[in-house]
Amino acid sequence: MQNMSLKLDTRTVSGKQVAKLRADGQVPSVVYGSDAEPISTQSAIVETTKVAHIAGKHSPIDVTIDGQKRLVIIKSIDMDPVKHVLRHVAFHAIKQNEKIVTEVPVVLVGLGESVAERAGLVVLQAIEHLEIRALPANLPESLEISIVDLATDEDKLTIGDITLPEGVEFADHEQDMELVIANVYEPGALQAANDAAGGDAEPEAAEEVATDNGEVEAPKSAEEN
Repeated sequence: MQNMSLKLDTRTVSGKQVAKLRADGQVPSVVYGSDAEPISTQSAIVETTKVAHIAGKHSPIDVTIDGQKRLVIIKSIDMDPVKHVLRHVAFHAIKQNEKIVTEVPVVLVGLGESVAERAGLVVLQAIEHLEIRALPANLPESLEISIVDLATDEDKLTIGDITLPEGVEFADHEQDMELVIANVYEPGALQAANDAAGGDAEPEAAEEVATDNGEVEAPKSAEEN
């Protein structure tokens, strides 16, 4: 897939002057890394928001700074908590021939189609992102794992069930492959736990819900995370 591209201009304002920059439809940013001095930059908010949304923190971006091309990846994004617009972006310069570590989303494939869900059970995701290491050209947009074969509340998926694309490895060489990605729950236990917590129950809270006969239901928990 072709990289997203974005035009950046060098930025000369800072401090309180940045507020006017934002009012003029520009997003302040910084480009650092790759053995170069950090560069204060800015770009149009519409284009920057689009690129940030699509690329996230896991896809390389081709940026042009005053005519000079660089390959970067987004390291952090600051959003206005009230207006929900970009306030600042930090870009990290990378090289095509050097592996980088970044975080990618974990996507459950087959939601609504699993044997468990068809039987009225609930599949919940416990881990939504994982750190991987790869060359920029090999970075996947996500790590996919199918849930279609999950059938009972005894079933689960772990990190070890993920098949990494060629050229991709986990960032942590001692990654615990037994960490749970997805669990299957009885809906009754989850609902009871949710009611007991006023609507804010975590999946593991279902373990504390007693059944009518006084026993404690213990569906598989994600607390291993």
